[in-house]
Amino acid sequence: MMNKVVENVQKALQDVTDGVVIMFGGFGLCGIPENSITELIAKKVKNLTCISNNAGTDNFGLGLMLKNKQIKKMISSYVGENQEFERQLLSGVLEVELIPQGTLAERIRAGGAGIPAFFTPAGVGTEIENGKQLQEFEGKKYLMESWLKADFAIIKAWKGDTAGNLIFRGTAQNFNPLMATAGKITIAEVEELVEVGTLNPNEVQLPGIYVQRIFKGSQYTKKIEQRMVTEQNRNEQNLEKLQTLGISKKQIAQRIAKEIKDGYYVNLGIGIPTLVANYLSPQINVVLQSENGLLGIGPFPNESEIDADFINAGKQTITLQKGASLFNSAESFNMIRGEHIDLTILGAMEVSESGDIANWKIPYKMVKGMGGAMDLVASAKNIIVAMQHLSKDGKSKLLPECTLPLTGINCVKKIVTELAVLEVLPEGGFKLLEKAPGVSIEYIKEVTLGRLIVDEHTPDITFDF
Repeated sequence: MMNKVVENVQKALQDVTDGVVIMFGGFGLCGIPENSITELIAKKVKNLTCISNNAGTDNFGLGLMLKNKQIKKMISSYVGENQEFERQLLSGVLEVELIPQGTLAERIRAGGAGIPAFFTPAGVGTEIENGKQLQEFEGKKYLMESWLKADFAIIKAWKGDTAGNLIFRGTAQNFNPLMATAGKITIAEVEELVEVGTLNPNEVQLPGIYVQRIFKGSQYTKKIEQRMVTEQNRNEQNLEKLQTLGISKKQIAQRIAKEIKDGYYVNLGIGIPTLVANYLSPQINVVLQSENGLLGIGPFPNESEIDADFINAGKQTITLQKGASLFNSAESFNMIRGEHIDLTILGAMEVSESGDIANWKIPYKMVKGMGGAMDLVASAKNIIVAMQHLSKDGKSKLLPECTLPLTGINCVKKIVTELAVLEVLPEGGFKLLEKAPGVSIEYIKEVTLGRLIVDEHTPDITFDF
């Protein structure tokens, strides 16, 4: 049996030189190759093109390589709260190609599978469409996307054997097994390295054929990018701000929870949507889907069981329950793209009266990246937006047409703000369904620039659970 073990991280990365293209496994800070990133910083290689879902944080992961100016180009889906990434992008110092998260995962999977191109609905009607071939299948428009491959794929696994067979822990699968298939040379760092024959073949998640080098890493810190747990009020308090009119952000989440039916598979976006899980009725069965590779949700039974491998950046802490399942990022977006998710709840910067949504960037000012949002809005059966009715400068966010770059077109079905619950009608326009207690219909008309359809007997939003 061949032995792919190298002595240490230095030997594993000895031929990584300036100007190469590298894929880095991980999602946020979950499942990132910490030892390899530390060594690349020490090697001072530069002019790298890095393919990664995001770039860690300012002070950990690929964020440190950005600070050192080692990266020439990032190919990612999400900037998130990495201020250095955003600063370099906006200043033009860093070349950035932002890709919808599901498209990124599938382009990598295609690269490893020898499929040069495929069609996806994500990005249709947005700036992502520019320069791409557009084709219609069964009445729906799709964009052609090409494969992604790299000189090196550097990944992290929990256990591996000397032949390169790997097992990942929790949601640390994410992009790791996909990238392993798409690198000319794949380097795996593992927490535990065992002899061939030790691993149960039924548990191997990546066959050794995709791995050229493997080494045992050390001193994993497994930092958590952002932790939110249902039993704590701390994050709810962080989301609450001084508010004098309408319902609170917590109450927006409460109201949206009423829309979730028994048996639903639901995806929750970042921000207010995260709180919706706190208000699900105990009388219904709901499964939450997380883009980084998990179905099922529940708080950890005690503090000691919290582990970064189970954390989804920006979302609630989740752990395995009976009936839960784990999978990689491509599988996650198969579920989304294949319309298996019943309801998606997202935040937004703007929504148009035709149901267009903008929620990922403000040109020349702020870019967070689309993450999985473009895939979700292109394929979800039902989309509810949780948002503030007005921007911080007092301007309406419910418009005849969006002024910001679009995330998706004709997709939003319902909106819950601090002032009202509104339905986006198929023919266009916002129909007022409920209003916040103490808020007049006249005021809602005043602060809604898009066409508003009003029944003068609109009831107040109530919370009866």
